[in-house]
Amino acid sequence: MEVDGFGYAPCVTSAQELSASGWNRSYEVVDGLDVARTLFPDHYGLWLNPHAPGGGVGVPWPDLRRIATGLDRQPAGPLRLSEPGIDVAQFYALLVQNAHRTPALRSLRRAWVQPALGAPYLAIGLDVRDTSPAAVDSVRAMMQQSVGAVPEGLPVSTVAMTDDYDPVVLWMRANARPFYDRDAHAAVPQPQPQGPPQPQAPAPGYGYPPVHGGY
Repeated sequence: MEVDGFGYAPCVTSAQELSASGWNRSYEVVDGLDVARTLFPDHYGLWLNPHAPGGGVGVPWPDLRRIATGLDRQPAGPLRLSEPGIDVAQFYALLVQNAHRTPALRSLRRAWVQPALGAPYLAIGLDVRDTSPAAVDSVRAMMQQSVGAVPEGLPVSTVAMTDDYDPVVLWMRANARPFYDRDAHAAVPQPQPQGPPQPQAPAPGYGYPPVHGGY
């Protein structure tokens, strides 16, 4: 079934609800965890008891992913996502500086996440060139070196930009310009040793100024 442009698999929650629904064809009893693991990769949600008064209850696919991967590992939806409006310049500066020293990292993005339950937090999107253990360890070390500049009381989380099922990642891809982009930085033309100076366009992909005159 489709609701507001999103796909859902309808189901009933008990034998009593099955009888009340009037369904008289074949059916299968499936564990909720198995349902979640099967549906969310195709971006399908689960609609409980659509025959009930009011139309039942829909569970969007991001919440099925929470069930499949562990409720404590993913934020509760629906999520309100936006550009961060907080002033954490020192953290961004140190993060960009350390990112430039981490060859495995391609770019950084950011988002302000307000989950349906729990405190809002700053999410940092990590675009890594490869997922080898050495590369992952170097990026983890980069974050550990940078979080010391985070103001006390501000929750910060990281997401892998390769995750096609994370709603924060999907929002960042569509709406958040990288505030650090290694390839864009490398593409900035260098001043010529001779002739009059030529105007240079700013490096695309940066939402935060360089740290103390460059990297």
